[in-house]
Amino acid sequence: MKTLHRTAAMLLAASALALPASAQQGSDPSDPTPEGTAQGDLSVTIYQNGQALVQDVRRLNIPNGRTRIEFPDVSAQIRPATLSFNADNTAIVEQNFDFDILTPAKLMEKAIGETVTLIRTNPATGVETVERAEVLSVAGGVVVRIGDRIEVLRDDGLPVRVVFDEVPQNLRARPTLSVTLDSNRSGTRDASLRYLTPGLGWTSDYVALFDERRGTVDMQGWVTLTNNTGTTFHSADTLLIAGNPSRANGQMRPDMVRPGTETADRERLGDFYLYPLEERTTIANAQTKQVSFLDVQDVRASRIYEIGVGWLANDEDFRPVSSAIAFNTSADGGLGDALPAGTVRFYQNDAQGNPQFIGENSIGHTPMGSVLSLRTGDAFDIFMQAEVEDRGRITADEYERSRRFRVIEDGETVREIREERAVEYYRTTMRYTFTNAKPEPVTVLLTQAGLDRYWWGRDFRVTAEDVEGEQLNADQRLYRVRVPANGERVVRVTYETRY
Repeated sequence: MKTLHRTAAMLLAASALALPASAQQGSDPSDPTPEGTAQGDLSVTIYQNGQALVQDVRRLNIPNGRTRIEFPDVSAQIRPATLSFNADNTAIVEQNFDFDILTPAKLMEKAIGETVTLIRTNPATGVETVERAEVLSVAGGVVVRIGDRIEVLRDDGLPVRVVFDEVPQNLRARPTLSVTLDSNRSGTRDASLRYLTPGLGWTSDYVALFDERRGTVDMQGWVTLTNNTGTTFHSADTLLIAGNPSRANGQMRPDMVRPGTETADRERLGDFYLYPLEERTTIANAQTKQVSFLDVQDVRASRIYEIGVGWLANDEDFRPVSSAIAFNTSADGGLGDALPAGTVRFYQNDAQGNPQFIGENSIGHTPMGSVLSLRTGDAFDIFMQAEVEDRGRITADEYERSRRFRVIEDGETVREIREERAVEYYRTTMRYTFTNAKPEPVTVLLTQAGLDRYWWGRDFRVTAEDVEGEQLNADQRLYRVRVPANGERVVRVTYETRY
């Protein structure tokens, strides 16, 4: 359809001048001028799943009895089944939504089988030639019949335009909802439209300025509104819902160290938080708009270095450790708010005081009081290599164990199987070598994983460790390793395991 759109746009550059005045302004006397809007007192509630609730209160003169009223400037993606209409002494009988919008391509499509006027201009002399042509096809290009010849209109930028006799009845300049009403009195009153529409969404973006020397971060939160509904929403009272009513997801993002237990000081709706914009705003179609909703300075923060190791890992070479920035959202010394899901971008001032980008990460919906550690990238100066230094079998008094299980078919036990399985004992010594090229010492958080991962289960115990570890869960053990400035450190840990 690319050729069609380009050809139609070229041909119709001046065709609007040939339309009747009533077609340009709309058939309803209440239609606004091109500079205005038919929308009334507008409220928009936007969810983070690309869906929005639009509430539009318009002042209308509704006659007694049955009448048909048009509502232009509704969303081009309106879900008609969700429409709710309310006006005093008035009931809705029928509704129709005309979503075929007046465009050059649509005009050409609707003109198939009809006769139009072609006006060609000679680029050398400026002389215009007028011909009547029947539109035969617009599939891959515009094909017309002029007299006894068939011609394909060229898409070469030559000064050619087409003039239509009229606008097809089912084409609208703006998305229009027509409603048949039954009123038991005449008069002017408020009429309320309420409907759901996709194409209108919002996301959160956070700009964080990290001061490593002071151990603080300044955080500013931005709401990014995106409108792809085909309609501009003028001066709307806008409310943002942090959450997703249509698909609940209780999973935490991996960078959330601990979810918070504090209640944010803002309005809630069920299990969701509300983020109203302070002032009315116009959300233009095909526009992205940003509005600030969070601005906090001097929040306690620190840089964290961390790396993970799998069970029996043998690194062929040194690996860089991850660099992360840790902070919290608590009321005491933290951001003091619940954070909607979004992307956090970190900056840090260089020696001249200019902020430079140092990395980004995403967060999920984060309750107030949460602790976060957001990875920003790999450290340039800090590396680690994990190796299996020694591994061998050890003996045990009990060498064998047996396991019984039953085979069941059609609900009945048909046989019992006794499986003999050897129990194996191993002693494994891991060596972790850290290097640090920084002029100051650093602490690296090393997580040894895989201690209880395999499907048949594994028992383990730590018999020796150079650095005292912390058991995070059945599968992971954490070591805080202090690495000297411009130096290296080797840490050994011995595990005994039973399979």
